[in-house]
Amino acid sequence: MTPSPASKPPHLHIAPSHGWVSLRLQEVWEFRDLLLILVRRDIQLRYKQTALGVAWALLQPVLTMIVFTIIAKLAKIPSDHIAYPVFVFCGLLPWQLFSQTLNESSNSLVANSDLITKVYFPRLVMPLAAILAGLVDFAISFVLLVGMMIYFGITPTLMLFTVPLFVLLAVATALAVGLWLSALNVEYRDVRYTIPFLTQFWLFATPVFYPASLIPEKWRPFCGLNPMAGVVEGFRWALLGADAPGPLLGVSVITVAVLLVGGLIYFRRMGKTFAEIV
Repeated sequence: MTPSPASKPPHLHIAPSHGWVSLRLQEVWEFRDLLLILVRRDIQLRYKQTALGVAWALLQPVLTMIVFTIIAKLAKIPSDHIAYPVFVFCGLLPWQLFSQTLNESSNSLVANSDLITKVYFPRLVMPLAAILAGLVDFAISFVLLVGMMIYFGITPTLMLFTVPLFVLLAVATALAVGLWLSALNVEYRDVRYTIPFLTQFWLFATPVFYPASLIPEKWRPFCGLNPMAGVVEGFRWALLGADAPGPLLGVSVITVAVLLVGGLIYFRRMGKTFAEIV
């Protein structure tokens, strides 16, 4: 007996979208459970079978702070009348968030190639999960920064409530650059070798261990083309009462917006071939 059409199992046909602007960002929300699972997995893998556990989140910024403090004493680098250890650690906090999440998100597609080739889900979930997992290390380091501020007698102002906005800007910067690099890394595997060099160069181009006030005022807005310059200066303004970032921050926000929109479009466009070439 031939089954009636009503009894046939339904079929779901998944086809690639057409055009450059079909981003389908709503799919990320629909797959939010998968996103949370990947975030939890990344956090567990990071600290699994480690001798120091979450102390690793503090070790790198603390050692970097010590090295920069010694260099600053020898080179007489100013810190805008703020205790230099707090000054540099406050700059390292968003920088570590950016550099770590940029590295993880840029390699997220290649690292999860088995999953990408076997099941459909929005590929944007991969770099997003890597970035959200990095917020755990940031939160741990932030507690240490608060303790340092108390020790050095630094009292924050009401600008403290703007810190989440600068965290969001740092995350958006990492996501924007990570989208470009992760998509390129699928097609050109040597991209991953350029990431350490890129972040090292980017560190020295960002006012992490020196104040932006050392840059002539007429050139300072152009420093905002480096989005992390606006993030770092914004952190010090919000937490330590340093000078306001001014036009530098505005240029950084515009730069991040352009990079993020372009990155989303490029990532979505290249995502149609990820499963074939990863």
